[in-house]
Amino acid sequence: MAQRLFAAIDLGSFEIAIKIFEISAKGVKEIDFARHRIELGTDTYKTGKISYERMEELCHVLQGFKQIMETYQVTDYSAVATSAIRETENTRIVLDQIRLRTGLVVKVASNAEQRFLNYKSVALDTERFNRVISEGTAFLDIGGGSTQISIFVDSKLVITQNLSLGALRIREQLAALQPRTIHYEQLVEELIDNEMHIFKKQYLKDVEIKNIIVVDDYISYILNKIGGGIDLNMVTGDQFVEFVNRVKSESPEQFAKELGLPPENSTLLLPSALLIKHFVESTGAQLLWMPGTSLADGIAFDYAQEKGLMKSGHDFEADIFSSARTISKRYRGSRSRGDTLMQVSLAIFDSMKKLHGMGARDRVLLQLACILRDCGKFISTKAPGECAQNIILNTEIIGISQKERAIVAQAVKNSYQKFLYYDELVNAGEIEGDGYLVVAKLTAVMLLASGLAQSKKKPLDRVKALIKDSDLIVTVESAYDLTLEKSLFEDRSGFFEEVFGLRPVIRGKKCQR
Repeated sequence: MAQRLFAAIDLGSFEIAIKIFEISAKGVKEIDFARHRIELGTDTYKTGKISYERMEELCHVLQGFKQIMETYQVTDYSAVATSAIRETENTRIVLDQIRLRTGLVVKVASNAEQRFLNYKSVALDTERFNRVISEGTAFLDIGGGSTQISIFVDSKLVITQNLSLGALRIREQLAALQPRTIHYEQLVEELIDNEMHIFKKQYLKDVEIKNIIVVDDYISYILNKIGGGIDLNMVTGDQFVEFVNRVKSESPEQFAKELGLPPENSTLLLPSALLIKHFVESTGAQLLWMPGTSLADGIAFDYAQEKGLMKSGHDFEADIFSSARTISKRYRGSRSRGDTLMQVSLAIFDSMKKLHGMGARDRVLLQLACILRDCGKFISTKAPGECAQNIILNTEIIGISQKERAIVAQAVKNSYQKFLYYDELVNAGEIEGDGYLVVAKLTAVMLLASGLAQSKKKPLDRVKALIKDSDLIVTVESAYDLTLEKSLFEDRSGFFEEVFGLRPVIRGKKCQR
């Protein structure tokens, strides 16, 4: 395969960067890198908007990045903005100004999308990544506005949570207090401890964390200073804590000098270092791996995968489903009923590939809806659909965008009640216009399949679906009496006929166990 050049632009909270990559079957190779410090997040977190002066600077730098792309004759690029632009009051205006003044189209990543890209950047080193997460591992993704903490147990992603503990946000929260105290580091540690208390109580109580993976723009300065790592980019937890304890009482300026760090970055490094130290001490982690990757690396990897230019040795979809199952378990969802619902739904979905017009990503959303359909019953058996919708909308699933989460939530809600048509959905602001048909199709499939997934005590041995003339014939093999399930299947076929123009027909076969 021929080599392809690609540019990844990261519009972060305290700097913007561009990386030029050479992508081939051998992998992703960085060939150029430029960065410019600009604290977009300072404006956003203080005032809710990016100032005129910073917009001028931002567009000027992006023009320079565009010239770099032209020098390399790069035509394929992806520019991704994170929390500093995502949390502004005038995000669309900012993006329009960038497009008009630079010609660059910028995508705003949701928090879950942003963290998934950072996660992918680390997984580029597939062998090492899979080896580390085979034991209890915490993945700390420290950004300017927040920190994402993801927990792996036995190579499976079991939980991911976002905390308002970004390096820039911590600095801005404590800026007014710093001149009034000689123990700034104690204020930072107190703030971290307050934010971490509930997370530790809820998610770390029964989990043994042996390893910590850290993604942070400046933490490599500490790693280089510590030295004596047991492996490339690795140090022990004790080594890290010992070093931070030694230097934390110094002023940010002294700290920067000690590390050989530019003074303007010193105030961002200390909050990151203290956050990692706190996590090491809380968990007793033995090993820290700081791979030194960035969002731009994840953007390039994502592009290469999407274009079929390279494959990963790590199953990212499995992480998405594992995270969803943890959410379902938290709300006492039935695993067996969800598996049966998914089994039937996927048989129907796959039999209609040439008819429904949906793709592989929609199939992922259908599986998520099946896994999470039961979770609302934990709150209310009277309004399970509405409660499930609220849970899904307010619970991050890493790797799933906010728009996709809204589609899953609406499909789950509609599978319990009368379907809301276009005007009702869009006018209520519950779904964007182009997601309406996806919601309708996922709802129709899941509603029909739910008739066969009523009991967690009646597993189905085999489900087949095929289209014959204008009928969808679903054949089910089971050792149990499915009289009730067949009746419910037929009762719920009306909306499916309306959406797909097919008449569902159920056929059963008795099998021995």
